[in-house]
Amino acid sequence: MLILQRKAGESLVIGGDITVRVVSVDGVRVRLAITAPDDVSILRSELVTAADANRDSAMEESAPAELLNLLGGVLEREKDPEKPE
Repeated sequence: MLILQRKAGESLVIGGDITVRVVSVDGVRVRLAITAPDDVSILRSELVTAADANRDSAMEESAPAELLNLLGGVLEREKDPEKPE
């Protein structure tokens, strides 16, 4: 891990095509501007963590075939609401 100190207005370059510039520092809050190629994904770490947690929980809940069976029952009731379950 590389640890740097930068002041507002200073920047750093990653791999020649990604630039991270410190826009402002206000107390404990730092504003960054990131310039990168369109094919480089830039996400906040908490979004990556939440997406991973959602994916894990979806995998644990039900297999796709089970979900389709449940959905099939719902669709059948919508077609014929008089039909008993």
